[in-house]
Amino acid sequence: MPVLFRERGVRFFFYAHEGKPLEPVHIHAEKDDDTAKFWLRPAVVLEKNIGFKPRDLKRIEVTITERADEIEEAWNDFFRNAGQL
Repeated sequence: MPVLFRERGVRFFFYAHEGKPLEPVHIHAEKDDDTAKFWLRPAVVLEKNIGFKPRDLKRIEVTITERADEIEEAWNDFFRNAGQL
């Protein structure tokens, strides 16, 4: 489960086994018992939220949008090296 970065106590990561076939590029955000999943393309979109308040989700979405290229590059590198791309 590669952790890409942490910001404001939120851990941003993806799972090493994202299903077969591999799901499209996305990122998970987690803090304490709160968790969310965002698709990255064609735009950053919330897929699932458990516990985050709307204002926290907005901050997370802004962070993901600002770092979308970095996230996608890390995703592609990881899964290419794992032989899944």
